[in-house]
Parts: sequence; structure tokens; C-alpha cells
Amino acid sequence: MSKNSVGKSHPRVDARGKVTGETLYSGDLTRKDMLHMKILMAERPHARVLAIRTEKALAAPGVAAVYTAKDVPVNEYGLQIPDQPVLCGPGAKKPYTDIVRFVGDQIAVVVANTEAEAAAAIKLIEVDYEDLPPLTDPKAAMRPDAPILHPDRGDTNICVHYKIRKGDVDNAFAKADVIVEGEYHTPVQEHAYLQPEAGLAYIDENGLVTVEAAGQWTHADREAIAHALDLPNEMVRVIYPAIGGAFGGREDMSVQIVLALAAWKLQRPIKIVWSRRESMIGHGKRHEAYLTAKWGATRDGKLVAAESTLVGDGGAYMYTSNKVLGNAAITSTGPYFIPNVKVDVYGVYTNNVPGAAFRGFGAPQALFMAESQVNKLAEKLGMDPVEFRLINALRDGDTMSVGTPAPNPVSAVECIEAARDKFGWKKKKSKTQQKKKLPAVVRGRGFAAGFKNVGFSFGYQENCWAKVEIHGNGKMERVVLHHAGAEVGQGTHTVMIQMAAHVLGIPESLVEIRTSDSATQGNPGSASASRLTFMAGNSIKGAAEAALKKWNEEERPAIAEFKYLAPRTTPFDKETGYSMPNFQYAYVAQAAEVEVDTETGHLRVIRITSADDVGKAINPELVVGQIEGAVVQAHGYAVMEEFKTKSGKVLTDQLSTYLIPTIWDIPEKVDSVVVEVPDPNGPWGARGMGELPFLPVAPAIAAAIHDATGVWMSEFPFTPERILKALGKI
Repeated sequence: MSKNSVGKSHPRVDARGKVTGETLYSGDLTRKDMLHMKILMAERPHARVLAIRTEKALAAPGVAAVYTAKDVPVNEYGLQIPDQPVLCGPGAKKPYTDIVRFVGDQIAVVVANTEAEAAAAIKLIEVDYEDLPPLTDPKAAMRPDAPILHPDRGDTNICVHYKIRKGDVDNAFAKADVIVEGEYHTPVQEHAYLQPEAGLAYIDENGLVTVEAAGQWTHADREAIAHALDLPNEMVRVIYPAIGGAFGGREDMSVQIVLALAAWKLQRPIKIVWSRRESMIGHGKRHEAYLTAKWGATRDGKLVAAESTLVGDGGAYMYTSNKVLGNAAITSTGPYFIPNVKVDVYGVYTNNVPGAAFRGFGAPQALFMAESQVNKLAEKLGMDPVEFRLINALRDGDTMSVGTPAPNPVSAVECIEAARDKFGWKKKKSKTQQKKKLPAVVRGRGFAAGFKNVGFSFGYQENCWAKVEIHGNGKMERVVLHHAGAEVGQGTHTVMIQMAAHVLGIPESLVEIRTSDSATQGNPGSASASRLTFMAGNSIKGAAEAALKKWNEEERPAIAEFKYLAPRTTPFDKETGYSMPNFQYAYVAQAAEVEVDTETGHLRVIRITSADDVGKAINPELVVGQIEGAVVQAHGYAVMEEFKTKSGKVLTDQLSTYLIPTIWDIPEKVDSVVVEVPDPNGPWGARGMGELPFLPVAPAIAAAIHDATGVWMSEFPFTPERILKALGKI
């Protein structure tokens, strides 16, 4: 039997259904006797709900029910801590659930025979609010005299504070030959997945409250729904239909709990589909961040000290801010060995839309600062930025900022060299000064690198479940693979089938996959943290090997389950950050070439080369697709996407005002370099890479703009207005 599936670009198993329209997404689902739901959002950033009058809505045509806070058994939820009410308003047992903290907080739900009747009735609900002053600046929210947004969680709005202390930065700065200081600002970003939040809830044939809606972790969704409904986990079932993009934005709840509540109370199927506007004001965003940095190096190009502060806008609720900002703390020194480090990272409650998980998970913000500092130091030293990076890049055995060595093998050097060579980087040593008189169109090139954790971290015992069944008599005729890991568009189900087929030595066509059902499958963990290929691969490999052993012992059918446990990690020490926070990292380096019109400020990204270490490409074409997609998404973040608010209210609440790249806006060329330095713990050596190519795009473009114009851009998106302002033309 041949074992040749791993490393082959097998076509996506979901491609035909998606291109023909046969595949059903959450918004496509229907059931007999189905009712429709609409949600009343607060539309104000900070207020106390004094009273809710629902009589007119209840009397409206077709209305079956109206639910408010008093109807939710346990009126709280949250992926990390339960700090958000399911519905805001009076009547709940938990204190402070009558407070609205951002515009997308949910007040009431209407269930009616048709979507139109539900929409009409929602307008009839009367709410008395006492508006409270919105707190929208995270730095102001940190002040001791700021109003406290979550008084039940303490006497400060600082919800996260991580410290890293390594060596003696003051002494190192005193001995440094060159010091560079900078202030940076990174923006909010909207996930803009094609499929808005939608779902269908009903009572299944076994009496389970069942929710079919897009998410990223079936079992975590089940736990949140069960907690709010005060039901045992086993009474709730979560199934994922096809998922139209996620990027971290589906880690947190949106419609699932209220759908389950209504289906449970009415014993009828309930459906909801959010509008694009509801999606844009109602779910979390990439954290806005304010960063300051001071880095020092010796004359021969050795980094000796890095000091930085990052303030992340956590928005109204925790969501995953503690984890996002933990990752920002780790990546804030870049993929470099720096003997002396001082980092402070803060997450702060405000009345803005919550900061949430988004591809890169804190690293894009931290690396914009770190890579900009590296480029500035290289220039000040008169060194080529690639050479400067190669001098300082982490290598096997080097201690990270947290005081422990990066897990081997460390491939930062391989990625930097691969990006350099593919791009055709030519050394430059001259110091760039802002030119007095620029031609109308100028070109430049820039370089940046990065790294990111694979898998959950900070002491959590990473685990993942799989089951494999082998059916047949003398030979394998059919294999059934069970795995609940979410397919959010990245191709994971295809890769899962390839890995099972590879172990069993059979064609992929013999493997049938059953996915994403919490009632019939064990816990997969989340489709996040660049973990799913690594974790699912090890669980599938273990289950397939165990089933194959039974098969070879002539057990028919041969069925085996396997739960993979990843190497252990440890949390930050509270005072020093000392830890082994992750069991592996993946590395990336990128070069960019840009053209700047100095008269209009228009920026054109001509090409980006991205070298990403994936350990082993299980499906090379899917890897290239992830690289290209991430670069395009990061290009939107860097160049054009602007999420604008005023006093906590969202101004860019449609895709007509929040502009994402079209085919006319994206880089003209993306060169993908697949680096393969095997991870000894990864399945066939694979590392996770879905987030990697996003990370260095913004600082690489910033460096290219500087090379072209002589000006450093310390905030983005790099819009024409910002570029002209930097050039002193407006």
C-alpha cells in the first residue's frame, strides 16, 4: 500500500458543492414549521436600561414571543470570562446586566412567523435608557479617575496587564551605541467574512437543544449555550454547516444563545440571518493598539535592549483580549535574540466594539512596532536591513524575551534567507534621508519578519480528538473519519482526509469524513491559533494507526479513537513573564516593493514575497492559497481599511463605507515561498501557518514607503491622506 497522500495537492473535497451552490451555509437552512428571529441592538455605546415595554410587539401580527433579560436563566457569557449579558436589561439575577456597554449589545429578541413580521415587531419595543458618558479612549480609561465599566470585576478598567522583565535594560541602554525610539498606532480591522452571522436552532429527535450556526469550536459553543440556559452540556448540541469565513471572528458568540433560548422555550425551529450592518456593529474586531518603543544596538549590529509598552483597546468585554495580548507580549520583540527586555502590555475596557480574535492574534500589532524599530536601527547603523536581521535572528538555543529557549528547530534564518533570495534583494547600506525634492512617482522596497505560536498556550493542556473506522472484508472498502474541527474555508477537511488516507495507505476517495457535531464527536479544540493541522493531524494519525493495528489483527470493523495531548506549556510569571508559553512557533519573512505617487499620495504595492515555514506542506496548493489570502487580507489592513467611530458609534457600518480590497486593489504579484523545516512534534513535521503570512505585511510596506520617500509611517492604513501628510504636503 502506497503512502503518498501527505505532500500532494489533492483537490479540495468541498469544492464542487461550494461552486455549484449545493453546499448549505447557516443562512440557507430551513425546517418545517420554522419561525424567524430579529434582535434589538442597543445602538448606543453606554447606557442603563431602565425599562423595556414589549406589549405592542407581542400584539403585532405573527409574533410568537418576545424575550428580554428576565427570560435568560443565567444571563452571562464569554469565551474567557462571563462578563457579557446575553440580553441587557432589568430583571436578571446578576448585577450590572442592565448596563449597555457598546452599540451592538443585545436588548431583546422577537420571534415571529416571518422575517418581515419579526422586523416590524422589533420596532415596536419601547426602551427607556439612561445614557451614560461613553469611554472610548483606552489610555483615558486607564486613569484612576475614569468611570469603571465593570464594577463587579474590580476598581480598574485595566482587564489585562502582562510584564516581561529579562536582564537589565537600563544598563544595556547605557552601553548601546545606537538607540531608536518610536510611537506607533495600529487600527481596528473588521473581519468582513462573506457569510454574516446566521443560524437555525431546534429540538432534535433526542430532545437536545440543537444549534446549527457557524463557529470555530463546537464544544466551546455548546458550553456557553448550556451555561446561559442552565442546562447540562449533554442537553445541548452544536453542529456546524458550511462556514463562510471566520478569521477569529466566530470564536465569540453572536446569535447562538438567543436562538437556543427561543427554540428551547417554544419547542419550534427558529432561524435568524444578520444584515451586514448588524454583523459590523454586533461582533468583535481586531484590537486597536497604541505602542511606544525604545530599542538599542551596538555598533556591530547586535541588539542589546528592547523596551516597549502596548495598550490594546479591549472594548466592552473581555472576549479573548487576555490571550491576544499575551501573544502580543511574546511577539513584541520580534523573532530576534535580545538579552535585555522590558515589556508592559495592557488590555483596557472601553465602550467600543469589543476587541476580538483576528488572524495573527496580537502579533500584527506588536510586530509593526518591532519590525519598524529593527528597520530604523539598521538604517541608523548604515546596515542592510536583511543583514541586520540575520545577525540578530533567533537560533536554536537562544532565549526568548520570556527567558526560555524557543522550541527547536528555530527557522527564522531560513525564512529570512528564502525571502531575500526569492525577492532578489540587493544590499543597501546608505542611510536614507527624507529627500527635499521627490519626483512624481517613486519606488521603494522594504523587509520585515515575524513569528507566531502554534496552538494554545500559557499552561493550557492542548488536546484534540479523532475517531477512525475501517470497514471491509479482505480489503479496506470504506473508511469513516470523525473529527469536529471547523472548516472555515482554509481546507482543513481536505487535509484531514489526506492524513487519514496516508496512514492507511489508501486512496483519498475511500475516506468519508463526518464533521463538526458536538453530540457525536469528541472535543477538537478551536480552528484558531494556527493549530488545527498540527493538532488534528496528530489526533487523526493516532486514531488511524490504532485502527490499522486492529485491522491487521483482523478486527472487523476496526474502530479506534485517539486523543492527542500536545507538549506542556507554562503561564507567565506575573512579575517577570518567565515561562515556556508555547510548544512551538512558526516563522515568516517578507519583502515588499511599492510605488508612491508623491502628488496624490496614492500607494501601489507592486509585489510581496512571503517565505513561510510550514514544517511540512501536507497540501502545497492549499498552503499557497493561505499565503496569498493572508497577504491580501493584511494588505487591506495596511493600505485601505478604516473602521471609523465617533463617541463609540460606528460610522463605517456597511461595506460601502468600510472598504476592503477588490481585485483592483490587491498587490500585483504575491510570490509564495514554502519553507519546510520539520517540527519533530508535528504530524509528518507540519507546523501551523494560517496566520503567518499576515504578520509582517504592514511593516514591510512601511519600510518600502520609507525607502521610496525617506519618511517613516508610524500608523496605518497608509491612505493617500496619511502619506501626503507624512510628506508635508497637507
